[in-house]
Amino acid sequence: MPTLIRCENGAFAAAEDPFTRVADDQELPQGDVIISLQRFLNDGERLIGQHRAVGVVLKSSEEVAALSIDLAKVAVVALDFPAFRDGRAYTQARLLRERYGFEGEVRAVGDVLREQVGFMLRCGFDAFEPADGASCEDLAMAARRQRHVYQRAADGRRPAFAEREA
Repeated sequence: MPTLIRCENGAFAAAEDPFTRVADDQELPQGDVIISLQRFLNDGERLIGQHRAVGVVLKSSEEVAALSIDLAKVAVVALDFPAFRDGRAYTQARLLRERYGFEGEVRAVGDVLREQVGFMLRCGFDAFEPADGASCEDLAMAARRQRHVYQRAADGRRPAFAEREA
């Protein structure tokens, strides 16, 4: 089972994951679940009606817009990085936060490496399942690696040009 690390107000902490990730061909267990987009589109209303917290894992090839109507009912959106060099989940995270105003947990899953965490935070991720065995301290150090940023993003940090103007 992967380690779950959450970032809240810049502090990284290991967290107990209350969700069970369920494959499409598995029986649904009791409790909170993270399911595929397709399974959510088929069974989501029923699961939410059972007073469960429901999360959805989006593959990098799937559109965030497919969830837009139901986002208020979703507790977690887990964005999959099939390979570290596939950056489509960064765009998905920004869309969730900036276009759709999603306030739930945006979790990075798959090939998640500590070197990516600073960029992931900028795009709106707030939970991570590191594939490289990184600890909370490793992620915190990687997140602080760049002192200045050069463009606006979902994290609200002031870019360098705005710092110079102040």
